[in-house]
Amino acid sequence: MLHGDPETEPAELIANAVLAVPGVAGLHGGMFGEVATYLPGRRVLGVALGDDSCAIHISVRYPAHVIETAERVRAALVPMLDVPVDVTVEDVLTERTAP
Repeated sequence: MLHGDPETEPAELIANAVLAVPGVAGLHGGMFGEVATYLPGRRVLGVALGDDSCAIHISVRYPAHVIETAERVRAALVPMLDVPVDVTVEDVLTERTAP
């Protein structure tokens, strides 16, 4: 399913690739944290990796374009995976300004 080093957890490689995409503020676990890949003793939120699909849930940093950011995430993962990649934007985050 994933091309590369078999010693590295695929979900973690995917998470790192997603976080490197410009405009991505972070991975998002969904409303109840249900979007995740479970590993021994931990989970990778925002990455649901299955045998026949990969779902990625992200937060986008404003003013990045939401659709373009999602497309860049998908494009970054296509070379890594042999399954379809679905990207969901869960939130758009802005910088907080002090009053």
